[in-house]
Amino acid sequence: MHYRTLGDSDVEVSEVGFGAWVVGTDWWGDRTRQDSIDLIHHAIEEGITYFDTGDVYGHGESEEMVGEAVSEYRDEVTLATKVGYDFYNNPQAGHGELPKEMTGEWVRSATEKSLDRLGVDHVEVLQLHNANVDEVDADVLEALDELKEEGLVDAVGWALGPSIGWLAEGDMAIEEEFDSLQLVWNVFEQDVGEHFLETIERTGSPTSLVPRVPHSSGLLNEQVTPETGHDLDDHRGFRPDAWYETGWEKLETLRFLERDGERTMGQAAIAFLLSHDAVASVTPTFHTKEDITEWAAASDVPKLSDDELGRVKELYADNFGIDREDGMDSLRSSVDGDDIAAAGIDKQPSAGPRNSAD
Repeated sequence: MHYRTLGDSDVEVSEVGFGAWVVGTDWWGDRTRQDSIDLIHHAIEEGITYFDTGDVYGHGESEEMVGEAVSEYRDEVTLATKVGYDFYNNPQAGHGELPKEMTGEWVRSATEKSLDRLGVDHVEVLQLHNANVDEVDADVLEALDELKEEGLVDAVGWALGPSIGWLAEGDMAIEEEFDSLQLVWNVFEQDVGEHFLETIERTGSPTSLVPRVPHSSGLLNEQVTPETGHDLDDHRGFRPDAWYETGWEKLETLRFLERDGERTMGQAAIAFLLSHDAVASVTPTFHTKEDITEWAAASDVPKLSDDELGRVKELYADNFGIDREDGMDSLRSSVDGDDIAAAGIDKQPSAGPRNSAD
């Protein structure tokens, strides 16, 4: 495992991190508390030190599990959490998005409650969870600065929702020099990452990018196929048929990234993201210990060559040679679409209810 630093902070993260939305929630299938703790312990054994949770995941349960699991390793791990949803006063309706709270006072009180659940006196990274750009005012920014000054957090980040607001929000995070920006980014969804790479280059900001969903929800690690489709017991079971079918066709065009015995497709998907200097850590969704062992090793597999990276870019520009869409565009874009339209990005405004906090 190799390690990188977030933004201008001294916070070190493993190149492959652990997205703790998989524990304490049923969004990725059910598992027992002990199963979740065992997953976290195995991740630590494989060199993973960056653990990213959020207060809304399981309404605090994910934080409690992470805190319990890493308690004996506290000096060895980097903890990140997120705040911004009022689950204290609102019941959860399925996977729908809860009401948000994004004020300076809320950020402080929610952070203090997160620290209690984690059982720590500080976290290395505090992130604003799916905040809209107009919610992050001077009071919120001042609260973040005060939390850093008081030693309750070491670095600050912004985690973006794919259909809750992302482009203007990510640009603001970079321009305000947040230490980290979490986003959905993978070989099949490159527009978002490419845009923020351009923003970082334009502004000279030190903000680090932290991609999640590197395997496009199971397609790029071959755990989802057109046959498994709607039989899945998590949120992917509700995706349109075209998502499974086009994803599998796209996957076949990428077989050149595999190297027998040296690099699997699942590892190549992570290595693609790590090839960008602005990326500090990639946080896959681990289901099993076998996933952890394979994907943690992506930090050490042969890097993608310039030729391989060029071929990936060309394939993406041509929609991997497929003349139909996957039916997911409205789930990847900002709510009103004004920011993405202004940027000239070929996405559609979100239709229907906002996605859940993911």
